[in-house]
Amino acid sequence: MLTQRSRYALRALIFIARQGGMAPVPISAIAADQKLPRKFLEAILLELKHGGLVNSFRGKAGGYRLARPASQISFGEIIRLMEGPVALVPCVSVSAYQRCIDCFEETTCVIRKVMLVVREQTANILDNTTLADLSIEREAA
Repeated sequence: MLTQRSRYALRALIFIARQGGMAPVPISAIAADQKLPRKFLEAILLELKHGGLVNSFRGKAGGYRLARPASQISFGEIIRLMEGPVALVPCVSVSAYQRCIDCFEETTCVIRKVMLVVREQTANILDNTTLADLSIEREAA
């Protein structure tokens, strides 16, 4: 399940993408349009900045804009930055693999086989859905 933090990050990034990407979007505009708590949004945008997804600009015309074109920022990248691995169990994670503590034999584990398919399908959908794909529709959530 996505955390509120990830949902807000997605909503903020989709809103920024819809603005055309040229001029920085003020945090107050993002918070007001998406009805997000400003302080929480500030922390999320800072994390997105450190993750290389947005750039920030100071001053009267300051705000945030995408660091790359919306077509080059996937939902998978955003969710991994905010949540960590997409896998439901650690034994199928690509970036944070760990053998399950209670596993008898990983190569024959039927739970692992199913979870591997779930991770692959989920990652495929998230990695092939970009901000540009959703920037046309008005409602982000």
